[in-house]
Amino acid sequence: MAGGLAGKVVLITGGASGIGRATALVFARERAKLIIADMNEEGAQQTVHMITENGGEATALQVDVTRAAEVEAMISKAVETYGRLDCAHNNAGILGTPFIRLTEYPEDEWDRIIDINMKGVWLCMKYEIPQMMQQGSGAIVNTASAAGLVGSAAFPIYDASKHGVVGLTKSAALQYAKRGIRVNAVCPGVIQTPMVAQGIEANPRFEQGAIATNPSGRLGHPEEVAEAVMWLCSDAASFVTGHAMSVDGGLLAQ
Repeated sequence: MAGGLAGKVVLITGGASGIGRATALVFARERAKLIIADMNEEGAQQTVHMITENGGEATALQVDVTRAAEVEAMISKAVETYGRLDCAHNNAGILGTPFIRLTEYPEDEWDRIIDINMKGVWLCMKYEIPQMMQQGSGAIVNTASAAGLVGSAAFPIYDASKHGVVGLTKSAALQYAKRGIRVNAVCPGVIQTPMVAQGIEANPRFEQGAIATNPSGRLGHPEEVAEAVMWLCSDAASFVTGHAMSVDGGLLAQ
């Protein structure tokens, strides 16, 4: 088992499916107590059911991470339910409409992607960090992307939002390192999730291209990202902060 996660209280946004759900199940395996937050309440409840039917402990919340009042209430509910907040995986995000040139993106699409992917991460940290400072410790992992470390012609606004997540992660890590709070990011490559399925549906050649250009010769699995998130939150990563960890099958090593 990973170091020191049994009994820890872990918040996961975007926990209704994909990487968020896989991460929730990994933490549940380690006997953590989970808050599963998502706009998709039914999906969040399904994740909770998957945990509780195996003897775990979890609570579902419907939360819009772009609304400060809802994010603040989410943190309050986590503390009210379990007494503290030890770890947070700020994972909620959207792809937006893929394969559109930057000059053709409508302004409201820009606003929606940036609000969810970047403002949402900022708001979560804004309310998570004070609670963790009060406790004297905490670990945060933000979901960025391989597209947050290099350019992406296919997803320009998504790419910009994920670069922002990496920047926020590093800045927060520097500001709070001496307060016992670690802040890191995972940067997944192309992972088999509902969001990636959206990109494949928009352009069926996307999947073939992603496999062909990846040194591993395949797409990643959500569970592979989840294991990285768990490690970054665990005592095993106690001297790791401000790191943007690629989980991409070697894609960015080329």
